[in-house]
Amino acid sequence: MGHLVGKEIYQKLGKKVDGLTTKAPWNKTLFAILCELYSPEEAKFVVKMPYGLSDFNRLINITHYHKSAAIKILTGLCSKGLVIDLWLDGKYYYAPSPLIIGIFEFTMMRTRGELKTREWAELFHEYLLGDDSFFAANFKAGEKIAVMRSLPHQEAIPPSEYLEVLDYEKAAALVEQSDKFAIGLCSCRHEKLHAGEKNCDVPLNNCSSFGLAADYLIRNNLAKEVSGTEMMENILRSKELGLVLNADNVQKNVTFICHCCKCCCNALAGISKFGYANSIVTSSFIAEIDHGMCTGCGKCMTACPIDAIEMLPPKDPTPKKKLYPRIESSLCLGCGVCGLKCAAGALKLVKRGARVIHPETTFEKVILGCLERGTLQNQLFDNPRSITQKFLRAFVGAFLRLPGVKKVLMSHILRSSFLQSMKMGAKMAGKEWVTKL
Repeated sequence: MGHLVGKEIYQKLGKKVDGLTTKAPWNKTLFAILCELYSPEEAKFVVKMPYGLSDFNRLINITHYHKSAAIKILTGLCSKGLVIDLWLDGKYYYAPSPLIIGIFEFTMMRTRGELKTREWAELFHEYLLGDDSFFAANFKAGEKIAVMRSLPHQEAIPPSEYLEVLDYEKAAALVEQSDKFAIGLCSCRHEKLHAGEKNCDVPLNNCSSFGLAADYLIRNNLAKEVSGTEMMENILRSKELGLVLNADNVQKNVTFICHCCKCCCNALAGISKFGYANSIVTSSFIAEIDHGMCTGCGKCMTACPIDAIEMLPPKDPTPKKKLYPRIESSLCLGCGVCGLKCAAGALKLVKRGARVIHPETTFEKVILGCLERGTLQNQLFDNPRSITQKFLRAFVGAFLRLPGVKKVLMSHILRSSFLQSMKMGAKMAGKEWVTKL
């Protein structure tokens, strides 16, 4: 009976995690992951927590835990990255960590405590890449709001296009805009190392975090605080290594930059292995080839992190060029890694025909992402123990599942009005602060 009771709490935890900002479909591997990372008491606590950010007093009122017991459990959960605690307006706010970015990344960034890194790596590898179920749950319906967006390497942009690069598309500008920095282990490379899948010599220690995220990681010993100069050196090293810079998919208050390689990054594998092109949002640029300058060396194909370039025989073969590159424009991230490797200067980034619109803030990213994934009702009515809110979650969830509702709210015509309504709702609920994250 005890075993059955234990399994039930982890099933409830799995449902809770699946209802956050990233879908986490249930299977035996997720069950094993949750059993490995959460004690039964921690699982019970997270199940009772609100879905969104809450201060300590609200957390106590909703979970009905004694303060001392709650502090002890929260301390353990935060140190393991299973609960996020953010310091805002003079106090801490807590929220359960979603699977991505959250449980996976913070677990594989851990360097202290009782660690079973190899076992965790193998479980995450099986869950995320064993089949396409995780990516299908999050991108099969054509969802456009992903966790990350690609930053264009400015060296791959011709001078005539350079003035079109906005500050939030420049890695250097993102560093200049922040006041706190942290560098920790790359979760994907760390996972691949222990799963026996790391085929590169890229350093593990280069995951970059900024602002509130850096503060969280530093306090919980998940990353090391560095200076702005050290952060810029980290980014420059990644450019030299030909890594993709994937940033937080927002325009303001960017919290991280990932330094992604072709063999290790799970998000890139979502595109190259499973074909879900939206698992990373493209930059506003796209690669373009000057075939007159191209020597057909094939270095761009090798460098492309998502295998969006193939070398084909030319229609009119010449002695100097036996092959020429073709770019699959529907997949191209606009990262510019291919351009960095083109010695002939034949491959550059140019502006896309239609500008890519990124959420302005984390609030907008969460609202739009949850709308696409059918979990917005959990953010709006986040108290899991309220009967009234349980009814409202069911009602709003059913409404959002009606044919065409999501598409209309996500359309260019209504998107701004919808987001403004969400901001007004947060303000009326006394949560205006969350709209500025």
